[in-house]
Amino acid sequence: MQDNSNSSRAAFQGERGAFSEDAARQLLGPSVETVPNRSFDEMFNAVSSGAVDCAVAPIENSLAGSVHKNYDLLEEHDLTIIGETNVRIVHNLIAPAGVELPDVRRIYSHPVALAQCERFLRAHPEIEVEAAYDTAGSVKMIMENGRRDEAAIAGATAAEVYGARILAASVEDNPRNFTRFLLLARLDRAAMSTMGGAGERKTSIVFRVANLPGSLFRALAVFALRDIDLRKIESRPIEGRPWEYTFYLDLIGDRDDPAVARALAHLAEMTETIRVLGSYPKSRAEG
Repeated sequence: MQDNSNSSRAAFQGERGAFSEDAARQLLGPSVETVPNRSFDEMFNAVSSGAVDCAVAPIENSLAGSVHKNYDLLEEHDLTIIGETNVRIVHNLIAPAGVELPDVRRIYSHPVALAQCERFLRAHPEIEVEAAYDTAGSVKMIMENGRRDEAAIAGATAAEVYGARILAASVEDNPRNFTRFLLLARLDRAAMSTMGGAGERKTSIVFRVANLPGSLFRALAVFALRDIDLRKIESRPIEGRPWEYTFYLDLIGDRDDPAVARALAHLAEMTETIRVLGSYPKSRAEG
């Protein structure tokens, strides 16, 4: 494990106490300076412009699936992936000190978080539910409102940051709830220190193939022929080309490994475009 002794500035989407901020500390250590951003666009622009050193972007959730917006932003921005981590998502019902569960008449949280806590919410039909843009931001809002009948669903860090109290812990429907985060940087900051180990590595690429029968099959075959393990494939529509797609692929191995390098060279011969988004340490939390 590398020691993150530098003073990296990492952008994340959301308010202080968000799960993305937890991911930043997992990736860069407790001394990282985290910079909240209102939107994913703002976060990507911050790292692309040099306002921050890096960004921590959620890319997929084990229950809700892919974060499509961030796949699109990966292609739009000239950034490289230098790390990843998986964060266990534990949702808690949080309220100001002195507020008890029978007092609560309204709960706020991000729509995805609310959807992941349906059993708890159905058990309390008397409570109104309202969507907000951020889990931690919901805690910040109820603490600023000062009302005695409101609560939020968010992570434990948010309760700590805003001086709130957890009324009910682990209210999510499924405990096997994880979000995968990518650590993104400009090429000139790609060598920055992270908390990643020296074990197995992963490579992410994005490519386009001609819209012809068998083109995707042949593209993926370059990895099967070399026994390269593919972990994820994601397709995103190409703007202005209806029913044609860009493909994102995660594979096990480094871009400089001989088998991976040969597979990527072979793939380049049959694609319209190909770009390596990064080779980085595989999350130790991944199976």
